[in-house]
Amino acid sequence: MNYLNQFFFGIYPYIALSIFFLGSLIRFDREQYSWKSESSQLLQPKYLRLGNILFHVGVLGLFGGHLVGLLTPVVVWDTLGVPHEVKQLTAMIAGGVMGCMALVGILILMYRRFTSARLLANSTWRDKLVLIWLLITLLLGLSTIVASSHHLDGEEMVKLMTWAQYIVTFRGGAADLLSEVSLVFKLHLFMGMTLFVIFPFTRLVHIWSGFGTLVYLKRHAQLVRSRRY
Repeated sequence: MNYLNQFFFGIYPYIALSIFFLGSLIRFDREQYSWKSESSQLLQPKYLRLGNILFHVGVLGLFGGHLVGLLTPVVVWDTLGVPHEVKQLTAMIAGGVMGCMALVGILILMYRRFTSARLLANSTWRDKLVLIWLLITLLLGLSTIVASSHHLDGEEMVKLMTWAQYIVTFRGGAADLLSEVSLVFKLHLFMGMTLFVIFPFTRLVHIWSGFGTLVYLKRHAQLVRSRRY
């Protein structure tokens, strides 16, 4: 079990991130016309707006929460005088709200996709995989709230934070921090990391385009002159 723990939480994160970045770059270089969300609104507009809004707002909230919560050094929270118990309770409440919102959204999107004959006929196995994988990841994430409610001292949360910071700073011993962490957290982390693996091969790559649009905020306005005959 120690070997598995070392692989999945000490080595696998770097494998996942390498595939994520290199795979995205290669796909952009070789298949730029596939770099899109492949909207299905024309095939089946019903429930799309509601499901999309709930899912994207929830996921963006979860992403921002995970980013800040996991990568902010513990010393920062200690300096600000935020007790570990308060941070964990805040994460549980905010994560629960955003997670439930994303869960309802993806259930609507899955119902829409799997009950529409036209939409189902135009769906690839990768489209279905992404939806199912996201659903399981969300369910596991919400399950961690239940697990966290049994130990509100924040110590397990600190282990997860330290693990994430060890990974991004390439420090050794990261996997050892999770050896005693509850199984549901490990499963959630594995599912989350594997999303980075499948990311370059699915429509999820359109997320890069969303970040890319921020470049337009710095561009000068286009000057259009009337044509003289």
